[in-house]
Amino acid sequence: MTTAPSQPSAPTPAPAALRAARRRDRRVYTRSRPVLFALLAATRRRAVTRVGGTVLVHGTGPCREALTRVPLDRAAPGTTGGAARELSAGGALFDQEGAGHRATRRAVADGLGAAGVERLRPVWREVLERRLAPLGAAREVDLVPLAREMAGATVRALLGGTAAGPEEIAGAAADAAATAVRDHLPGPRPPGTARAAREAAARLEALLAPVSGTAADPALRAVLAVAAVNTTVAALPRAAAWCADAGLWEQAADDGLRPALADELLRVLAPSPLLPRVAAAEAWLGGCPVRAGDRLVLVVRHAARAHDRPPDARDPAPAAAARLVFGAGAHACPGARLARAQLDDLLAALAAHRPAVLRARADRRAALPGWRSLTVRATVGPGRPEVR
Repeated sequence: MTTAPSQPSAPTPAPAALRAARRRDRRVYTRSRPVLFALLAATRRRAVTRVGGTVLVHGTGPCREALTRVPLDRAAPGTTGGAARELSAGGALFDQEGAGHRATRRAVADGLGAAGVERLRPVWREVLERRLAPLGAAREVDLVPLAREMAGATVRALLGGTAAGPEEIAGAAADAAATAVRDHLPGPRPPGTARAAREAAARLEALLAPVSGTAADPALRAVLAVAAVNTTVAALPRAAAWCADAGLWEQAADDGLRPALADELLRVLAPSPLLPRVAAAEAWLGGCPVRAGDRLVLVVRHAARAHDRPPDARDPAPAAAARLVFGAGAHACPGARLARAQLDDLLAALAAHRPAVLRARADRRAALPGWRSLTVRATVGPGRPEVR
């Protein structure tokens, strides 16, 4: 009796390649937020640490508990909900509770659920095909403008009714987030931050105004645009760099492994590495007392083990930790499915070319850690033998 030969599987990344990938990815933190990154690295050995009126939460269990069991002031300044209010007059999903929050989530479920994502898929796939075509001609491609257009085109299709172009939307959403994010970080706010945030938010809302004049919630439109654009632009180029540096293209090319690889990359990238919150009542987290009004900095990058467990589709991290990068409980990010689908399609499109990174420049101004430019070139294709 003979057995059929087993199919070769995508290999586990080599340790040296993983170290190189991590060194490059660390630059998006050390170049844009060096002091904050150093503080978080110095305190991560403890699951929960108090620094004055701020409680830093690094542990997986305490982070999940903070998201699901600790009463939170979702509209407090310096929180995600507070930033949402800077972008609008309030009532925009991230600062809501109870029935209002459930109603808003239902309003966006059609666009961000399974059917909605499939309706949007042709929009970003067209951008991918057009923007990545130069790789097949042995030319360079900067993946940051590609991600920006993907995000802007997707938001435009999701919201509908706006005359603004994809790059206009993406630029305005990035500016609005960059001005508002200063409220998220520990320490004093620079002068004029609140005014700059209001002005950037007003520009974004005006840009997204529906041309038909039909009723629409400008707050929700602005917040969805900010969340979708900034997450996409931060995550996709970083994911590509990880695959190039860590030798993950074979996993990306495998239809069976690619969904798990996308989840693993999102876990390690943790596009929103910190979730700022404010406690609304007394509680305990990991043995540390929390007082009402305490600032909670949920370091989901560490809670998801992004700092010490590299991505590997053949040995993925437990889902309970991995999914923390999208929050947990009733307030988990409704765009998680969209993020996974976009990354899956990007990985599939790039895997045929096995691109290598030629140049990378960190974005020091962006709301989320990411690249200002990330230039790649194919290593396989006509006239280019595959590099192993």
